[in-house]
Amino acid sequence: MKRIIALAFLAVFLVDCSTVPITGRKRVNFVSDAQILPASFAQYQGFLKENKLSTNVTETNEVKSVGKRIASAVDRFMRANGMQAEANSYKWEFNLVEDNTVNAWCLPGGKVVFYTGIMPICANQNGVAAVMGHEIAHAFAKHGQERMSSAQMQQIGGLAVALGTQNSKKSQLWNMAYGIGSQVGMLAFSRTHETEADKLGLVFMVMAGYDGNEAAEVWVRMSQRAGSKNAPPEFLSTHPSNQTRIQTLRAFLPEAKRLAAKYNATRN
Repeated sequence: MKRIIALAFLAVFLVDCSTVPITGRKRVNFVSDAQILPASFAQYQGFLKENKLSTNVTETNEVKSVGKRIASAVDRFMRANGMQAEANSYKWEFNLVEDNTVNAWCLPGGKVVFYTGIMPICANQNGVAAVMGHEIAHAFAKHGQERMSSAQMQQIGGLAVALGTQNSKKSQLWNMAYGIGSQVGMLAFSRTHETEADKLGLVFMVMAGYDGNEAAEVWVRMSQRAGSKNAPPEFLSTHPSNQTRIQTLRAFLPEAKRLAAKYNATRN
């Protein structure tokens, strides 16, 4: 019985192996938009009820205006690349909340929150665009759903033994999703998401007309803030080091500009 269940689960696993647009990375996601979006929208509204919106009109308007421009770029990309249904599912919303935490996030379906604590790190409109592009990229690439899929597979980890390792590629995919072998395996998987969001976000902010050079500068400022020198070694961190991100963003900028020009050329 366990073998039957495991084989059935593997079939779902293989069927739902898709590709992240632009980067081409293979991902496994069997959490559908129909499952995640209602919960995402409800979670967002609940968060807004429990947290105070910023009274800083200038910063609030900046977050909203930058968000709309980048959302427009993402929407344009999706509609030009056969993702109309997905584009229609987004219900974009952008808010700034009073909280000194240096943070921002985007839930599935385009529900974005910036914390006032991250605004000094953003420093300017291009900095806001860099953070906005990165957070929207997480939703665009369905990183949250991918992690949920991974967590669900971990819950039936005991059944993996019954599958064997006859196909090495399937085994590698399975091990990647499980993080089999060491804790660092799972940490590296999270860093993959962060680096992918950095690159996608850079493309999106340039598509929206912002200065992509500022993306790396955001992380320069992040590295200079108090406490950043006490960060754990990168191999024990769920995120790339600030210096790694700076180098990656600067190296990828020419390609991001090329891709942005290509995708902008598809607009009607």
